[in-house]
Amino acid sequence: MAQGEVLEFEEYVRTRQDALLRSARRLVPDPVDAQDLLQTALVRTYGRWDGIADKRLADAYLRRVMINTRTEWWRARKLEEVPTEQLPEASVDDSTEQHADRALLMDVLKVLAPKQRSVVVLRHWEQMSTEETAAALGMSAGTVKSTLHRALARLREELQARGLDARALEREERERCSA
Repeated sequence: MAQGEVLEFEEYVRTRQDALLRSARRLVPDPVDAQDLLQTALVRTYGRWDGIADKRLADAYLRRVMINTRTEWWRARKLEEVPTEQLPEASVDDSTEQHADRALLMDVLKVLAPKQRSVVVLRHWEQMSTEETAAALGMSAGTVKSTLHRALARLREELQARGLDARALEREERERCSA
């Protein structure tokens, strides 16, 4: 890679790292894993940087790399989970409502399949349009819509199973996103 391209990549990472880390944080629940995910995606993208003709699409390319990497990690995981009759109470270190809501939301998102979680994250947290989400994930707009519909239905079911008012949680999430 030419020196100019290396500097261009470094500048891109410097200016976009916060937004990219937020995207990674929404794909995996653990902050340390999110940092690892972003670093892995940056390393993989660095090797292909000169092949990205339109650098305005670099964010979408990196998100796709993060989604693919997260999926690889998910497939390679060792299943050490044991099914139980009742879910354990979500532990929250910080006692503020915002942290509790965020922990609950991250916990509830774990019930979704990786593809569903990706669609929910890109559509609702990243506030991408259906078409942008479809392009980022390499699927049709119809698939994004149907996947999102099923994912939101699954989240509502999970919240109801936990005895929570799904509409209240959605309202709070919208207020947080608009703030």
